[in-house]
Amino acid sequence: MLYSSNSSVFDLPLQPDSARTIHETRDRFGHDPTLVTDDHDHFQNVSDASSRSKPSFLVISGGSGGNSICAAFENACYVLPVSDDGGSSSEIIRVLGGPSIGDIRSRLVRLIPLAPLGSPLDAVRTLLSYRLPFNVSENEARAEWRSIIEGQSPLWSGIPNDRKEVIRGFLVYFENEVLKRAHKHLSFLNGSIGNYFLAGAQGFFRSLPSAIFLFSTITNSQANILPVIVTNHITTIAVELENGAKLLGQCEISHPVAPAISSDSELLSLDPLSPIDGLGEIIPQNRSNVMYSQQAKEGGYEPLHSRIRRLYYINGYGHEVYPKPNPQFIKNLSTSEVLVYSCGSLWTSIIPCLALRGVASAIAGSRLLRVKALLLNGSNDRETDGYTAVDYIRAITSVLNSQYPPNGLENVPSYPISAFITHLVYLEGTKVAVDVEAMTVSHCLVFPPLVAIRFISFLFLQTLGIKCILVGKRSEFAPNPEMSQYDATMVQQAFDEILSGL
Repeated sequence: MLYSSNSSVFDLPLQPDSARTIHETRDRFGHDPTLVTDDHDHFQNVSDASSRSKPSFLVISGGSGGNSICAAFENACYVLPVSDDGGSSSEIIRVLGGPSIGDIRSRLVRLIPLAPLGSPLDAVRTLLSYRLPFNVSENEARAEWRSIIEGQSPLWSGIPNDRKEVIRGFLVYFENEVLKRAHKHLSFLNGSIGNYFLAGAQGFFRSLPSAIFLFSTITNSQANILPVIVTNHITTIAVELENGAKLLGQCEISHPVAPAISSDSELLSLDPLSPIDGLGEIIPQNRSNVMYSQQAKEGGYEPLHSRIRRLYYINGYGHEVYPKPNPQFIKNLSTSEVLVYSCGSLWTSIIPCLALRGVASAIAGSRLLRVKALLLNGSNDRETDGYTAVDYIRAITSVLNSQYPPNGLENVPSYPISAFITHLVYLEGTKVAVDVEAMTVSHCLVFPPLVAIRFISFLFLQTLGIKCILVGKRSEFAPNPEMSQYDATMVQQAFDEILSGL
């Protein structure tokens, strides 16, 4: 068992503490744990020196947006939202409720250590990253699912029996919970086995951090991953546009799909007082979200009719709520040295991790955070159509300077931009306009109101003082060298440059 001063009992540490690991090994073999030898001191010094040489990163990101750059961070804690309602997550939420686990599962799989092809760990990775087919009939998808939970599928080949039975046990638990809600007709098309396992573990423990711990243990991962909100209930985001329109759910905001028509039996089955369905968790979920894929999003988008004014959370009744952030998130903000706003969807991946009570003061008040860097996207998407780099900075700062919940006071204290962002990393050839001069000289920026009851925008006269770091294009051997996208090498070089200049 490895320990870290930054982890809770449910979170695996990122870096092994050599001294304590050896110390505990001696305990288990009957040696006196109070006897500290010179070897112990040696390992303690090596461990301390190693931790000092590797700055600690806190990376705020979504699932797919940050996966390609994970290798850039050796000593990192990843904070992810729990509001994704696309892919197989949408079906799990519709039938079982609870927080979304799709982005977290994606990051957990990405951080499974590399292993030789055909090894037990490689077999576990293959299973937990597997998706059921989507271009078949529902009965065919269900038949393959049955072969998996019955232990007959070829996907189990190469997985040791102890791990197989642990994984299968939680898949069976997931299946049992689905059968209790058979009237909701869960679709297994495009279903993620990793999502089913994580949802089963979360339901069994009634704790998403515990489910993450289990997933990390089975996969020999030391990933330090935190859900931004710790809850057992549906977590839904919504946005209000500048024209007054409102959009509900991440899919509707970021990548809408054609609505599916629910059957009469499904509509009649929505019981707000059901002890099985969950009290009040009756927000209808779009069944066609299950067919969403990241590739479909990259194929183009239809811009929003108006820019986003603010993002907020709603509960199962559709009422606006102000959830507390994961205490471990706040704690890590006080102990990390580098804060990274990762590339990815700004309004549905990054900002849901910021529009929470106490996050702004934790970022601005941290004494250890030396760098607060934004990785600017290589292109805009539906959420940010027409944005410049300054617009990204303005959106993040405005969200953090808002109050959760609003108290209606006129004189609301606000932090300067430099309290939240000190560096901007951007790609050569980016399609997002970057005015480097605007980042470093005084400008009067108009920040739109983010709280519905406040209609008067305020002027924020501020020297941005943001240092801009340009990184090169991807290698010509990259899968799509024409697209401006980050890779781990680029990001690592950027932060090496930033940290060497401190």
